[in-house]
Amino acid sequence: MERVYLSYFDLHKAPFAITPDPSFVYLSPRHQDALAHLLYGVGQGGGGGFVQLTGEVGTGKTTLCRCLLEQTPDNTRVALILNPMLSATELVAAICDELQIDTDGSDSLKQLVDRLNRYLLDAHARGERVVVVIDEAQNLSRDALEQVRLLTNLETHTDKLLQIVLLGQPELRDLLAQGNLRQLTQRITARYHLQPLNETETAAYVRHRIAVAGGKRNPFNSDALRALFRHSGGVPRLINIIADRALLAAYAKDQPEIGMAMVAAAAREVHGENDPAYGSAISWPAVAAVAAIVLLAGAAVINQREARDSVEAAVMAATPDSPSAAAADFELHDSSAAEPAAELADAAAPLRLDDFAEGAWPAMARLWQAPGQEYTMQASCAGDQNRDFACLHLQGNWQRIRALGLPVMLSLPGQPETYLTLGGLSEDSALVMNGARQEAVALRLLDNQWFGDFLVLWPQAADWPRQLSESDHGPAVAIVKRLAAQSQPAFDGIVNEQYDRVFSDWVRGFQRQHGLTEDGIVGPATLLYLVAPTINTPRLLFEWSAGLAGG
Repeated sequence: MERVYLSYFDLHKAPFAITPDPSFVYLSPRHQDALAHLLYGVGQGGGGGFVQLTGEVGTGKTTLCRCLLEQTPDNTRVALILNPMLSATELVAAICDELQIDTDGSDSLKQLVDRLNRYLLDAHARGERVVVVIDEAQNLSRDALEQVRLLTNLETHTDKLLQIVLLGQPELRDLLAQGNLRQLTQRITARYHLQPLNETETAAYVRHRIAVAGGKRNPFNSDALRALFRHSGGVPRLINIIADRALLAAYAKDQPEIGMAMVAAAAREVHGENDPAYGSAISWPAVAAVAAIVLLAGAAVINQREARDSVEAAVMAATPDSPSAAAADFELHDSSAAEPAAELADAAAPLRLDDFAEGAWPAMARLWQAPGQEYTMQASCAGDQNRDFACLHLQGNWQRIRALGLPVMLSLPGQPETYLTLGGLSEDSALVMNGARQEAVALRLLDNQWFGDFLVLWPQAADWPRQLSESDHGPAVAIVKRLAAQSQPAFDGIVNEQYDRVFSDWVRGFQRQHGLTEDGIVGPATLLYLVAPTINTPRLLFEWSAGLAGG
């Protein structure tokens, strides 16, 4: 079938195979930067210390390793360790095997190190450099890491004899940050964290692979490329898998051009519920999005009227306790007297969503008990930060929205973009709102038009700082520290107006625990995570028939 699929798109070979093929190597600017760090570390710039490269699964660390091996000078000898789950003795034995050192089958760590040391001295005398590259280094045991550190003690009076390159997932950074490994960490001479591709790089990556495979045109249109980035998170391996599925689907459906819907369908086949655009945390941007969505619940604690009076009120003011308080203001029809949701939606043309789109913003304003503020909300979502509402653009699935528990605005693709305010969500239908009116729509029909994008809004003082970081001071810092003292785990330092190193370190740990960017800065996502436990209303309705009867 693959030969037919290739012929259909005029390709000479599969452009998105996950098996390594040097001809397909695409080095984005960040990959080039990472490779430059590796080459610097392996060369004289490394000085015999450690070189550290980290990145999420599938971001291209192994590809960079291959490029590194291809570009090492002729006088460089490399020992490549692909399986580091070894004892300290086994690790040294594996290094000796890679360097073809005769060990006579010895299993004595001392004898192995002695033979390695003699080899290194001989190599140094010949003007050769010896490099050990350890892939998946996050799996190294503590004893093995300590032995690796001791190997870097092998030296002459003027030169280190061994260069170590550690490649690993982000957990490697956490491992090396432990206090009992500080001696090793201090010897890291070059380090780089490889991020996934951005949207522009993802499109260039796809075009590059299509061209290398012999394609005269790119079958992925611009909407498909944007969707491919969203569903892959910019991770090259996932781009390959989803793009390959989309090509096969296009061939099966006899469609020479691939659009957004086909990429989304391919992503669902690949990921299911773990799609980064539909609820996964496979890469750090997706992780951050997950955390942000969960955290948004806390933003509801900010009362709009009091927020204008002070920054502290913007974060700390209480809201009504009843989850159904906001819903009580709506004149909702009794669903028992209405046509069943699925049947009613089936009669739509299409789904009668245009009417609801016109009243989406007023509906959201009413949910937040801020009638007349819909234009402020729109401006905030358009990027105007000097408003009394904050807005986040997110991606997810129905499960993600249920977990969020807040009303959201579904974004439907089109020109212009259409928004629907979602006030309730059951297992098989959604409660779409138009001003003070609501109507149930079957999820299976919304699925045909909604690809996972949605907005979340919440009241927040316009003068609240976009971020707080070390050396900042003032009332906002004290507020954040008080929130931190009530968090789990709790900040047990001094609660004052100074953002000091102690608090910055606590924030990093807090961010690490909750999957946020570990930068020690309290930005929107971190702030929301801190206030999340205080959310009360408005809430997303899950059983609106019962809710209506009670309202």
